[in-house]
Amino acid sequence: MFGYVKPDLPYLYLKDDKLYKALYCGVCKSIGKHCGQRARLSLTYDIAFLSAFVHNLLGQDVEIRKERCVAHPFLSRPMASRDEITETMACVNVALAYFKTQDDVLDSGKGRLKRLFLSSGYKVASERYPQAAEIIGRNYAALRALEKEEESSVDRVSEPFSVLMRELSDLALKDKATEATGELFYYLGKWIYLIDALDDYEKDVSKGDYNPFYYAYGRQKDFVSLIGKAGKDLNFVFADLFSGIRNNLSQCVFSFNHDLIDNILLRGLPETTLGILRKGNKK
Repeated sequence: MFGYVKPDLPYLYLKDDKLYKALYCGVCKSIGKHCGQRARLSLTYDIAFLSAFVHNLLGQDVEIRKERCVAHPFLSRPMASRDEITETMACVNVALAYFKTQDDVLDSGKGRLKRLFLSSGYKVASERYPQAAEIIGRNYAALRALEKEEESSVDRVSEPFSVLMRELSDLALKDKATEATGELFYYLGKWIYLIDALDDYEKDVSKGDYNPFYYAYGRQKDFVSLIGKAGKDLNFVFADLFSGIRNNLSQCVFSFNHDLIDNILLRGLPETTLGILRKGNKK
């Protein structure tokens, strides 16, 4: 369910590419420091975006220094220095990964080893940021209940993850949280859940795992059939999400240049969506 929030690289400025990678490395090092080295395997670029957004909205500049790490022991790389925001993002990343892995174990019995690797890191994360752990755990429980019921409403089943992202953004942004930031992350959460479901459609169908589009659009046997049956509906669903993200982004008050955030939300998300929609359908 993670790893989809990324930039449109051909249109990413060099300065923003450097910042993005530095934020990613900064969260990675923070995970290793607070949650253990094994937990670093859970890192996704989604959290680098969240770190960029929160730093900007809170007006906290990012200090970038060249450092070495376990993954790159010989050549130093630009990394964002650890601060309170970076450490928060590190613990949120581990908690999200833990609950996602636990969900996989409950669904298919797979991922037990990964859950074991993350358990000690999650314990630290939940102790340092109990509110974040509570938000994630509560909404994952609601999501699992809907999936177990084989919910056929795309809007209803994606609601818990949308709420999860909105509540996490409110928690991270503190007094800078607004209705616009909350709604932006609500739409982003819905997009993350649905784009993951779309990407995994054939895998889920072949394994008999739950997929919202399978139950919403007549249990189509494969991805091409789904597009043939529901292509216009899917276009409307994602167009509505992009509109919500764009409208709320325009109301956010940033402290610094927000080219990186604009690239990810306004170009990266649509490009990722188009790439998945084109699977088996080049039109």
